[in-house]
Amino acid sequence: MIEIRPMDQTHVAQIAELEKTCFSDPWSEASIASELSNPLSCWLVAVEGERLAGYIGSQTVMGESDMMNVAVHPDFRRQGVAQALILALVDALKARGSHWLMLEVRHSNAPARALYEKLGFAEVGRRKNYYSKPREDALILRKEWEI
Repeated sequence: MIEIRPMDQTHVAQIAELEKTCFSDPWSEASIASELSNPLSCWLVAVEGERLAGYIGSQTVMGESDMMNVAVHPDFRRQGVAQALILALVDALKARGSHWLMLEVRHSNAPARALYEKLGFAEVGRRKNYYSKPREDALILRKEWEI
């Protein structure tokens, strides 16, 4: 059974490996570890036993949150892990007094865009050439809520 809980030091190496699997420009292990001591950060992991199924991370400043990354291990995709992580993050951010969550997503990432739309995110802008490897625009999405 998959459990969602706050990231701790034991998850950092697995997250760094999953970054390499999922992203063309992955975060380093040191960058991920630094989020543990960042009071603006909220990172959650989905685990099955000791195995990392996925993770999500955000930073919040003055009630405005930005999703840094979300990733699901290929073995756990299409099982609702990303949705569970996003919903758990929203709950955690609400508890911290955040008013909304913003994110960037590749224009071509149709599955992610469909999930975000299903969860109530709306397109609020576009960042030209935001991504590299390959170069691509990012759509800026936002989900707002009452606290």
